[in-house]
Amino acid sequence: MTLRFIGTTSDSGQCPTLYEVEETGDIVVQGDRLTDAEHLAQLRDVKDSETFVVIPRALLTRFAPKE
Repeated sequence: MTLRFIGTTSDSGQCPTLYEVEETGDIVVQGDRLTDAEHLAQLRDVKDSETFVVIPRALLTRFAPKE
């Protein structure tokens, strides 16, 4: 799998960051892990293999495809 850097809103080069899987076009997100128990309890259909990260809206709107 090859990841292509899309962008970040971090001035210091830390997370949050978006990447694209070049072979499939899928998006990979890097961010702080969601750990708040109340928020985690509200998630649905969670598989054991999944984790959750918090992504600022500004990151998604800055790099969303413009179609």
